[in-house]
Order: sequence, then C-alpha cells, then structure tokens
Amino acid sequence: MKVLLTGAAGQVGQALQRSHPDGVDLIACGRQQLDLSDESAIRAAIQTLRPDWVINAGAYTTVDRAESEPALAIAINSNSVRILAESLAETGGNLLQISTDFVFNGDRNRPYPTDAERQPLSVYGTTKAAAEEAILQFLPERSLIVRTAWVYGLGGRNFVTTMLRLMAERDHLTVVWDQVGTPTWTDSLAAALWQAIAQNLMGIHHCTDAGVASWYDFAVAIQDLALELGLLQQAVPIAAIPSSDYPTPATRPAYSVLDCADFNRAIGHDPLHWRHALAQMLTQVAKNQ
Repeated sequence: MKVLLTGAAGQVGQALQRSHPDGVDLIACGRQQLDLSDESAIRAAIQTLRPDWVINAGAYTTVDRAESEPALAIAINSNSVRILAESLAETGGNLLQISTDFVFNGDRNRPYPTDAERQPLSVYGTTKAAAEEAILQFLPERSLIVRTAWVYGLGGRNFVTTMLRLMAERDHLTVVWDQVGTPTWTDSLAAALWQAIAQNLMGIHHCTDAGVASWYDFAVAIQDLALELGLLQQAVPIAAIPSSDYPTPATRPAYSVLDCADFNRAIGHDPLHWRHALAQMLTQVAKNQ
C-alpha cells in the first residue's frame, strides 16, 4: 500500500512516520517536498505517485496569525484539500483528512457528535470546515475525516513544550480555566489513524485521548509530572484565570470535547486517558535529555 503523507515535518506527521506499519510504502513530504499552497504541485504529485491513500497532516495551524493572514490559511487549509480530493477522485485513491475541534463553536456542555453543526469561530476553524465540505463534495465515498483536539507531542511547538519552557523561565504562570477539552498525544492519534486505514474506515469520525481537562488542569498535570521526572527543578505557582483575562486574536471554543465512541468501536480502539498519555510523552522527553 502506497501512502503519501503531507505535513511530514509537523508533530502529527512525525508521529505517523515513527509508527507506520510494515508493508506501507510511505512517501513523507514536508513543505519543501510538497508545498500545499501550490495547487499545480499537488495535482502533479497525485498524478505521478498515484497513492492508495493520502494522509493530509499538513495545515496552517498558527491560529492567531491566521486572523491576519486569511488568504494563506485558506490556500493551505481549504484550497489544497479541494485539489487533493479532486485529484484523488481521478486516480482512485483515498484521503484521510485530519480536522479539528475548531470547526465547532464550543457552545455546549456535552461531547460533540460527528454530525453536530459546524459553526467555527475563527479563520482557522472556517478554513478547516471548508476543507471538510470540499471533501464531502468531491470525494464522499473514499474519504476519512478525523477531527481531533488539543494535540501535543515530540518534535513540535505545543502546549506541553511551551509550558515546560515557561515553567523553567518564570516565577509564576497564569492559565485559563474556562476552556475545556481533551489533551491528545500525537503518538496515540497516529496509532489510531493507522488502525483506521488498515480497516479502510470512511466517513467523519472523532479521535482524541480519553478524559476531560481545562488548560489549567493540563498545566498543573504537566508541572506535577515534570517534577517527578526531573524535567523541572522546582514548582512555580500557577493561577487559574478566565479567558477574558487572556484575549487572543482568534476566539477559541470554550468546550472542545469530542464524542469518539463510534470511532473507537469501529476500529477496536481503547484510548489512553490523557494523564497516562502525558506521562508516557514526558517520560520520553526525560529519556531524550
């Protein structure tokens, strides 16, 4: 099976490369190998390589900057996906699109089902929602859209790596308490995505680790585990603040918990609790030091 991976240099792309199964001919492309803002390059790659699957892990993910660079975000997050879907419709390949909780507005208090209405609050969320719509228009029978949330891992800039740096540099931190979701380790996500491909799963699905946390809860857990593992030498006070005290250019969903039951059942996936996944990730960080 030939699989073309876009966004190979990102944290999810790296995790997918580390975990790809035997028997998969993986062609991993970062931006230098395949620029997702170059529509002709995308068409040429699909026509030349004719992959059985494309895993689109490439995206413009700088959520706040997207508010001031909407054209670039649209090109990378929306237009490129339409081109992928159109091209794969011609060659007969399948598309796995990694999507996001940001397609929802966060205005609820129970996990989002896959058929919940898309109501993005930001440019980033709008571009990812448009990508989903393009896939459903041009490649409805041979596509797998997997929404995930709060992703972190090795080899990328994310909440965990940022917190570790700030905890070592500062004498106190403030973290929002009123945004809730499920922290998801890239290695957990990658393993589940390969399972889904192996079972030829199609449709729209949700995949995160298990459990629920606020960003404040997540930060406290990071510090506690980092102290246990010797990644930090001393604790710093962490204050919980409302989102209104930490304004950002892009509005975040207040509630980002996704209902993953159908996906887990379909592929026989037993997700790690986010605390266990975080412990495994930080253990790897400690071993690498």
